[in-house]
Amino acid sequence: MNAGKSTILLQSSYNYRERGMNTLILTPELDSRFGVGKVSSRIGIEADAIVFNQVDNLHRQIETELQRAPLHCVFVDEAQFLTAKQVRQLSDVADHLGVPVMCYGLRTDFQGKLFDGSMQLLAWADVLTEVKTICHCGRKATMVLRIDQHGAPIQQGDQVQIGGNERYLSVCRQHFKQGMTSRQSAELPFDDPQSLKNR
Repeated sequence: MNAGKSTILLQSSYNYRERGMNTLILTPELDSRFGVGKVSSRIGIEADAIVFNQVDNLHRQIETELQRAPLHCVFVDEAQFLTAKQVRQLSDVADHLGVPVMCYGLRTDFQGKLFDGSMQLLAWADVLTEVKTICHCGRKATMVLRIDQHGAPIQQGDQVQIGGNERYLSVCRQHFKQGMTSRQSAELPFDDPQSLKNR
């Protein structure tokens, strides 16, 4: 969260297109915060995308697009929502169709557990690059807390709940642990970053 993943995806796609190359952007139907078939960044840039769901065969979808025009790169936004089968399909796109695939997403959920798509990408990707953001305290934020309307950490619930800054907070491991501990979470004023810095 807040590391600029979508911005980097959009910039990379733009770089290809600026050089006369074709790209394909895929986005999960689960995330329609900015409109269906759109990838948007917090800084205000966006691009059209093809929506996929968890039963779609992405290899077949990309192969169909290749029949219309050459493809030079495929970009996948919110890649944590891929299924294990779809990660394998994307690896086949790279290996058998010769089209590079770049996936952007979160590693873990608000309870510190790997998303299925992320777990498969960690196993199957050729290259892993961490996109960094920072916690309130200035340390690297590697975890995400789900928060309520008052900024207090939520410890239970469904793994997937779409939201942005109003729903999630990027934090370092230490503040994640404090937020997920019942006794500590009542004491931590998560809506006041300065207080967190001073702890």
